[in-house]
Amino acid sequence: MGPAPKDPSKRARRNKDPQPQTILRFEKAEAPDLPTFEVEKDGALIEWKWPARTVDWWETWKASPQAEHFSSTDWQFLLDTALIHARFWAGDLSAAGELRLRVAKFGATMEDRARLRMQFAQADEADGRRPERAPSSRERRGVLRALPAPKASNE
Repeated sequence: MGPAPKDPSKRARRNKDPQPQTILRFEKAEAPDLPTFEVEKDGALIEWKWPARTVDWWETWKASPQAEHFSSTDWQFLLDTALIHARFWAGDLSAAGELRLRVAKFGATMEDRARLRMQFAQADEADGRRPERAPSSRERRGVLRALPAPKASNE
């Protein structure tokens, strides 16, 4: 359909990247648990307690479809994001902007996934609802019968 593409050597704009793309080998990483650690408070070390909301948030990310595509560096970045999430839920509302930016990188909302060109696969689910064989048009229509022509009245 349409004209043949122009010879690339005759194009006015080549839009080449100045740097060649680097291809990396993907290695899926398992999701780590939220770590335990100590923080200094009033000169003493106390064990950090993750807010329950952050623990739930972390479990949601671990079970998310996006997690299938996370490498070790993604989990490390998300772990740092968990600390920001904990700050937010502890009442530090200044962390909201950074938290929003960071979770957007992982496709947290429908809008984020659209921007990242992520889409949930629905073909398997749709195939499961499809009947084995679709009814033919004749079967959908049923039996058609011709009606007798109306009689003309002589009035």
